[in-house]
Amino acid sequence: MVLHALILDINSNKNIVFINISGYFLLLFSILFIGLRPVSGKYFGDMITYARYFDYYQSGGAIAMDKDWVFHYFMMLNAQVFPKAIFFTVCAFLYIFPMYRFSKSISKKYWFYCFYLLLVSFSFWSYGTNGIRNGVATSLFLLALSYRSNILTMYIIFCLAYLTHQTMLLPIVAFSLTYFVKKPKLYIAGWLIAIPLSLALGSFWENLFASLGFADERLSGYLTGEADPNSFKSTGFRWDFLIYSASAVFTGWYFIFKKKFKDPFYLQLFHTYLMANAFWILVIRANFSNRFAYLSWFLIGIVIIYPFLKQTFFKFQHLTIGKVALAYFGFTFFMFYVYYS
Repeated sequence: MVLHALILDINSNKNIVFINISGYFLLLFSILFIGLRPVSGKYFGDMITYARYFDYYQSGGAIAMDKDWVFHYFMMLNAQVFPKAIFFTVCAFLYIFPMYRFSKSISKKYWFYCFYLLLVSFSFWSYGTNGIRNGVATSLFLLALSYRSNILTMYIIFCLAYLTHQTMLLPIVAFSLTYFVKKPKLYIAGWLIAIPLSLALGSFWENLFASLGFADERLSGYLTGEADPNSFKSTGFRWDFLIYSASAVFTGWYFIFKKKFKDPFYLQLFHTYLMANAFWILVIRANFSNRFAYLSWFLIGIVIIYPFLKQTFFKFQHLTIGKVALAYFGFTFFMFYVYYS
């Protein structure tokens, strides 16, 4: 992609053909590669738990949970029809295809760039192989946004996302508020204020939200439970991940205020990200705070790439997109193969 950006204009027919072929290849390959992986708790965390539920439903078991029941009914239905490998492939499809559908909805011509950033995002692999239900729920959220011209359809899919994983209440409420509060300075100020509030009051916020029973008792457990072995490398106030989160904040600020980019939908996405990420900053010390971080992080790639697909800001914009994509992928590569190893 970077080599093409060095020698071709973004509107070149050769580039358009290249990004379409590459995009559809990545769509198919990523679904099959993730979906057909071996069933393993050692390498894929909670995948083994889903496999046990699947075996339970395959043997005729009744619905095991009264929360997130859409996903459990979906699992039960699959268990009556498909083998386990097909079930996980269907999950991978539900996780990845909505990313493609959303990318197409914001830019039919340059959809590849958005889809690519979603695939190389830091959290993409983890929530396709470990936190499967959460990953599917956030992708349903993106699918809903691809139908934003039809409010009823969008909110029906929002409900499906919520009933798949109840943590989705946070981004759904945040996005809904953006229809009424439309001042980016207010959202940025709120995000900035969350940092000293978290530093000053420490675990107060985790205990507060847990005592309020945020969404349900399971989510309260995420705030106060013991450390997750598949969670962040360490707990406490994570300055490294705050800097990662700030990359999208800086990008939004730069395009909105410096480049005067006033796309209404982009403002909604940016405001949703700021609210969801500010909540994570408040509970950043929780042992399961990665679950709340993902409620904003799944939007980072979109917040970064969206303006590039809507308007020309730079003389060599194609090359700038290539550099941004390479840097974004570079962070993920560094975290997986250097930091965590």
